[in-house]
Amino acid sequence: MNDPTLNYVSCPDADGGHRMAYWAWGDAQAGHVIVCVHGLSRQGRDFDVLAQDLVARAGHPVRVICPDVVGRGQSDRLVNPAHYQIPQYAADMVALLAQLQQQALVTCLDWIGTSMGGLIGMVLAGQPGLPLPQPVHRLVLNDVGPVIQWSALQRIGTYLGQPVQFADEKQAAAALWLISTGFGSHTPEQWLALTRPMLRELPGGGLGLHYDPAIAVPFRALQEEDALRGEAALWQLYDQIQARTLLLRGAQSDLLSPATAQAMAERGPRARVVELAGVGHAPTLIAQDQRDTLVDFIFAAEAPLS
Repeated sequence: MNDPTLNYVSCPDADGGHRMAYWAWGDAQAGHVIVCVHGLSRQGRDFDVLAQDLVARAGHPVRVICPDVVGRGQSDRLVNPAHYQIPQYAADMVALLAQLQQQALVTCLDWIGTSMGGLIGMVLAGQPGLPLPQPVHRLVLNDVGPVIQWSALQRIGTYLGQPVQFADEKQAAAALWLISTGFGSHTPEQWLALTRPMLRELPGGGLGLHYDPAIAVPFRALQEEDALRGEAALWQLYDQIQARTLLLRGAQSDLLSPATAQAMAERGPRARVVELAGVGHAPTLIAQDQRDTLVDFIFAAEAPLS
């Protein structure tokens, strides 16, 4: 497997700023930029298999950019945990896109977002006045929409930020699989490859998770009423999206309901909905059929999607 390059961008915040790491694949001078953003407790190396496929099958030079959202992976941790929320993440992505534009002009911008990464994409694509180098052209929302089932948030809250320590990668992979069965079937080799970037060495020995446990602070403060109030704002953003939109839904997802997916097909950008059998929340975009669907969408001619 080829390795991506690790890069950093300086991002402003209320406490003096921080650095966000991102992994870059493909041609650093390519005008076609595809940004892939991970879920709540994940990191940018989740997209290794997809990124290589996108580069190989593009038919023209592309840059595939996979950030570690702040507090995850190789990125800095925030001074104030209260800022581990979508507005800060979206502002960081604006800074990232500005840096990419300085490095080489962006002529086409596509966005692939899994769960939280999809919400960030909705914020960027649903606000036409943002200073992006190009409007988002194609948007992939991977098992997420304006309505997030409260029961799924409760499930995630049972493990997010909990202190853990593993003796080795094998033990870590087994433990992470117990909370990730919704990802669908993977070979042991695939799962170990997904697990390795999720780990960091602990000062006293053993392995811990890559992210700042404090990302759970604002998550745990969220009440069901807050989530319900947020739905209206998310629908407003969704309805303003002009990008051609693909919605992937795990057929067994507990986070994105069939009713929400249907509504997303009927309003706003009228997403093309593809349901993936045998998968819950969230598809990892490693299986060949998942990658085929996504790659075909990103590189499709400008014909109608239906």
